[in-house]
Amino acid sequence: MEHSFIGIDVAKDHLDVHVRPTGEVFRVPSDDAGLGTLLTRLRVLSPTVIALEATGGYEVPVAAALASAALPVAVVNPRQIRDFARATGQLAKTDTVDARVIALFAEAVRPTPRPVPDAQAQALGELMARRRQLVDMLGAEQNRRRLLRDRRLQRQLDAHIAWLEEALRRLDHDLTTLVRSTPIWREADDLLRSVPGIGPVTACTLIADLPELGRLDRRRIAALAGLAPFARDSGTFRGRRMIAGGRAPCAVHGHARRHQTQSRDSSVPPAAANRRTTRQGRHHRGDAQAAHYP
Repeated sequence: MEHSFIGIDVAKDHLDVHVRPTGEVFRVPSDDAGLGTLLTRLRVLSPTVIALEATGGYEVPVAAALASAALPVAVVNPRQIRDFARATGQLAKTDTVDARVIALFAEAVRPTPRPVPDAQAQALGELMARRRQLVDMLGAEQNRRRLLRDRRLQRQLDAHIAWLEEALRRLDHDLTTLVRSTPIWREADDLLRSVPGIGPVTACTLIADLPELGRLDRRRIAALAGLAPFARDSGTFRGRRMIAGGRAPCAVHGHARRHQTQSRDSSVPPAAANRRTTRQGRHHRGDAQAAHYP
């Protein structure tokens, strides 16, 4: 039986589908009716793997629909798709071309289909994403407040800062309640918090962003978290081992870097150690940024 590989380019209003090796292409709307048509056509093909890019949220209902229909779906990092396209000389970028490139990637690389997070895991991820947004907004408003001299504007920003701080407190309570309400998460939370320096927010971030923690060996989890050094050698050149990649955002990355620096020189004050960690970490990729800590 011939294997088939499906690439889906996900847009807000439609889905472009490319089938390998037959070359069949079609487009369906990204509404309930379109998803129903998509499932009907893909079930007939019995694909080996269906690949689609992570597109900031539009891919979630599509991946969930495919997974609920017991179809093998893999959500792929967009950077991998673009690197693959450049490596194969494909520089043009349209919805149809992207679907074809994704299908070629699925055929060549054969990414492993992974289960879609359940409703609780998605809720936890959304809460963590909202917390990062609130922390960013709070930091920005506090920075603006320090630069203002107008009393009226100061009062406005003070009120907004107070609102953000209260929203952050409520969100932290919701996070803790959600994690402690699930036996598996509660066990993981207790274990993580037993590590010195890990508080409730860092534990929630790890549970949400690294669900593989505890199920992968130390080498694979280090690479996934953006902590594994990779060789930069070619010919007679022997370069420095660089840390690159990692899932974004990854709390364990910043946590490990911070404690590594402090343990190397315990005489360095914490503030200075954090500044030094920042300077040393400038070569890391942006997709391995640290989350905020309690």
